[in-house]
Amino acid sequence: MSEVKPIVKNPNPVLRQKAKLVPPKKISEEEFTEIIGNMKSTLNATPNGIGLAAPQIGHSWRIFIVKIPEYEGVFINPEIMDIGKRTTLLEEGCLSVTDTYGPVARPKTIKIKALNEQGLPFKVRAKGLLARVIQHEIDHLDGTLFIDKAEKTYRVERQNQITGNE
Repeated sequence: MSEVKPIVKNPNPVLRQKAKLVPPKKISEEEFTEIIGNMKSTLNATPNGIGLAAPQIGHSWRIFIVKIPEYEGVFINPEIMDIGKRTTLLEEGCLSVTDTYGPVARPKTIKIKALNEQGLPFKVRAKGLLARVIQHEIDHLDGTLFIDKAEKTYRVERQNQITGNE
């Protein structure tokens, strides 16, 4: 049964590791179906979340999910096939780097291949927000956080924020 997992926060070392390839024969095994189910439940329960990589719930596997209005999917063992020449600078944030934002330059278009949750290969040619989310999540799988690429960062303190740490 899928459950909502806590989001791993920086500086947890799992966020800085290069995630391992998922053996294609094992994608349908319980370990990976459970990880993917937990990732979906966690992202669905996270306000403003649009992507989540397995390391963000403590698993160093090359899996990420995307959930934006124009695209929803699971990417296993993703590989970048082509990157557009034109870039755009947009603000990013991250569920693992709480209340921190900054402008990151990324290619506007990207072509990627991956396996879906049934282990079948697929390709996506992405632009706009989808291209940005894919690149952000692949960075997670490579042990890179957006704060490593941001031109500058700034914190936004939430007023009346209630946490379990008071």
